[in-house]
Amino acid sequence: MDMMVFASLVILAIVIVFAYNGLKNKQKNDSILRQRAVLNSSEQITFTRLKELLPEANVLAHVSFDALLTTKYSHTRRKYQKMFANFVILDKDYRVIAVVALDDPNLVKRSSAATYQYALLEMATYRVVRYIGVPEYQQLRDDFLMESSQLQSTDAEYPPIFGKLDLYHDGVAKTRVFG
Repeated sequence: MDMMVFASLVILAIVIVFAYNGLKNKQKNDSILRQRAVLNSSEQITFTRLKELLPEANVLAHVSFDALLTTKYSHTRRKYQKMFANFVILDKDYRVIAVVALDDPNLVKRSSAATYQYALLEMATYRVVRYIGVPEYQQLRDDFLMESSQLQSTDAEYPPIFGKLDLYHDGVAKTRVFG
């Protein structure tokens, strides 16, 4: 009987040592860091076409929704904090003309998430232009023909997509003197 208890304790000790070594080896190590392309091939083509079509505009890639949206409640902010827009087009005064979204035609699962993301932007009165795959040059020209003429105009009027922000702009533009 004593031999059985002793054998059981030895086997238990061996199992504990193997389990400890197994868990110790599963600790996460950092992997080697490598460079990667900032834009994939469809984003590179779209970026080039947007820059050719709108030479006066600033085209930004992979813009965080946190840079585009704001709210006073942190629980609302957490809903969009990790989301990114493919491209944001700014005029010469750095006002957003439109947000360009590229949807992958092969990923059906992400379409509902993409719809939610861009519904958030539309609720904030941004103009969202969505394309499935790489947009054709003529399609981009048709969608941004009005914005191109606005970029080249000399007047500093807000594009019509800003709606409620016109009131804000008028209030900010007034000079205040404190004395």
